[in-house]
Amino acid sequence: MALQQNEFSAPFWDAHHANLGRQAAAWASTVVHHAHRSSDDSGEMDNTCRQMVQKLAQAGWLQYAVPSNNKPLDVRALCVLRQTFAQQNALLDFVWVMQALGAGPISLFGSDTQRMQYLPRVAQGLAVPAFALSELHAGSDAAALTCQATRLSPAMGGGYELNGEKAWVSNGGMADFYIVFARLEPAVATSLKTQNTKRTAGISAFIVDANTPGLIIEQRVSLMSPHPMAHLRFDQCRISTNQRIGAEGEGFAIAMCTLDVFRASVAAAAVGMARRAMHEAVSYARQRPMSGQFLADLALTQARIATMAAQIQAAELLMAQAAWLCDQGQPHTQASAMAKWVATENAQKVVDAAVQMCGARAVVAQHPLEQLYRDVRALRIYEGASEIQQLIIARELLRTVSDAESN
Repeated sequence: MALQQNEFSAPFWDAHHANLGRQAAAWASTVVHHAHRSSDDSGEMDNTCRQMVQKLAQAGWLQYAVPSNNKPLDVRALCVLRQTFAQQNALLDFVWVMQALGAGPISLFGSDTQRMQYLPRVAQGLAVPAFALSELHAGSDAAALTCQATRLSPAMGGGYELNGEKAWVSNGGMADFYIVFARLEPAVATSLKTQNTKRTAGISAFIVDANTPGLIIEQRVSLMSPHPMAHLRFDQCRISTNQRIGAEGEGFAIAMCTLDVFRASVAAAAVGMARRAMHEAVSYARQRPMSGQFLADLALTQARIATMAAQIQAAELLMAQAAWLCDQGQPHTQASAMAKWVATENAQKVVDAAVQMCGARAVVAQHPLEQLYRDVRALRIYEGASEIQQLIIARELLRTVSDAESN
């Protein structure tokens, strides 16, 4: 039974999005397979990911990861490709989206010089980026980050010196450059004229090339769903003023706006994984003899399939709406948070139901559902855990009500 193609039909999608989905599905089906990816060899994983980056670049898919000619990101295209690639192979989805997310702050907020220096290399597969925001004690609460950026006097060469640590950095250890968020010293932070709160004051964004002295790969991290990840340490790591993205003190807003854009794409990946899980379960149920009939003929099985289909459809509609709002330049914070929360939670339920339906074979290593069970779990955590999305949704609703009452 062939994988069902995603339609990406109106009203939220344009004709070129549907064509993009069909082309991506045809390409991905011939290039990657749901292969076993449990190796703890970081070098082997790095090589695998770099090979995927090259394949994505050669096929032209990376042009959708970064904008060209100062065009805005096509968020619906991001979602089309994430859903399509995640349905075929979770690692392919990871590799593709990290080219987009890792370079996202430059795409959205970088200077013309920074865009020209970094984005073409990302689009051509010549550079792998990474997004370094989280710390061991500042994950969901990113405003608590402690990595320090100190202004250097002209006598010391100018620029900044970074000191501190970053944790859970996807592409860490293999990236060619990192987008690092660090806090300026208190005296400088309080002098900045920004709209930041006291907790986010002074947080700034910097581009740090991987070969910069003082940038240390502290630890490579092995994951239940394997992909490159590391903890970083900065020890008197000096960078020029030209490596700062935006103005001093704008880093927190840059990080949150970047995540706001990409949250809808996390929902898309969740929908893709859920669709693959339902495909595996339905294919198995139609062939599995059970009490003189097939598993698919049982009412309990049909009820489970119906529930899975509804959960996927609900998530897909929320994702499509969020991506459309973003592309229209309309407020989308609440919609993106809702899509990310519902889609990832529903995908976990769908994958779990598919494993239950398929029984023992679904928990055997290398089975597509065994891998999906590990792959889907992280979606509920990264780019803001489900609980954070609930807080965002409630905050936006309360703000809207307050604004309406004040008017």
